[in-house]
Amino acid sequence: MFGILGKSLSTGVVTTDYPASPPDVSSRARGKPEIDWANWKDARPAAAVCPTGAISHQDVNGRRIAKLDLSSCIFCGLCAEVDKAIRMTNVCECAARRREELATSATYSLRPDGSHDRMVSPPAPQPSKAPETQPNESLETLGRQIKERADKMFGRSLHIREVDAGSCNGCEIEIVNLNSPVYDIERFGIHFVASPRHADMLLVTGPVTRNMELALRKTYDAMPGPRLVVAVGACGCSGGIFGINYATRGGVDSTIPVDVYIPGCPPNPHALLHGILLAIDRI
Repeated sequence: MFGILGKSLSTGVVTTDYPASPPDVSSRARGKPEIDWANWKDARPAAAVCPTGAISHQDVNGRRIAKLDLSSCIFCGLCAEVDKAIRMTNVCECAARRREELATSATYSLRPDGSHDRMVSPPAPQPSKAPETQPNESLETLGRQIKERADKMFGRSLHIREVDAGSCNGCEIEIVNLNSPVYDIERFGIHFVASPRHADMLLVTGPVTRNMELALRKTYDAMPGPRLVVAVGACGCSGGIFGINYATRGGVDSTIPVDVYIPGCPPNPHALLHGILLAIDRI
């Protein structure tokens, strides 16, 4: 016992300061891709190698609409290998309250060979994390609504029920890490529970398989209101690598309403913390 106490004292506090300080993510960790939209010469090579269609393009009347959809991106890096205008970052704070916020697009005029001539319409600016500096009334209204119901019903405590709707268990490994001493999610008053009847939030991983669709609906219906739903990973956000087929229905929002989307494959614990805290407006 004294050996354990001595080891604990010598080790000290290992818990991250996040979100008070930026996430301590390795430079080798793979986060979202970043596109140099202004100098992007051709979207076709990246779209051709993307396994989930996260990078796509549509040609109409001599113009090309190129799109990056983080809700489908698995951060594999294949696009960056074939296109110098794309680089992989270690940015993991990608969660959004609306799936549309995860998509970015730009329009280009085309040369005869199909490459980009010039950018006609640049990407729309991403919603600011600080609405007071860049007002966005719709997001502010949604944020206030979530904050009001979270403060009123949850106070400083939140209980989460996690549901695997068809995951490969990659997301589950990262979720388990939230309870480790390094991330210690309980310091926020957030606890995982075994019953949906005790839960304020549903954390759903994987594409919704048709065998789990009814179970997911029943779990959601068993939760007391108001309730929050967070879709985890590319599969939870859009269906990911599995998409929609005979066995899966796609993203979580195909079955139940979603409040926050956390992209990644899988999202690391910092990304999960960011999404969960965003859902209750603690970021």
